[in-house]
Amino acid sequence: MKNILLCCAAGMSTSMLVTRMQKYARENQIDVYIKAISINELDDNLQQTDCCLLGPQVKYKLSEVQEKLAPLNIPVSVIDAMDYGMMRGDKVLQSALAM
Repeated sequence: MKNILLCCAAGMSTSMLVTRMQKYARENQIDVYIKAISINELDDNLQQTDCCLLGPQVKYKLSEVQEKLAPLNIPVSVIDAMDYGMMRGDKVLQSALAM
């Protein structure tokens, strides 16, 4: 099972994306655990995380988060703004799995 962490400004809009990602995962029998949090909750949610995706609204935090997660070997990426805006859970999940 892959554990995916999505971070955004407040965790609200990303929660909708998580629902779409989970639906795609179920339909395609992909074993994942996906959690949406606020960027402020990052430090408390790193245990058993395989990758971290940042919402476009917090992409300015990318280098800071990469620095924090590099020693833990947790890759970090920013969710494509178009995929985020269109709530393309399939595309976002595929990019997370490719990390």
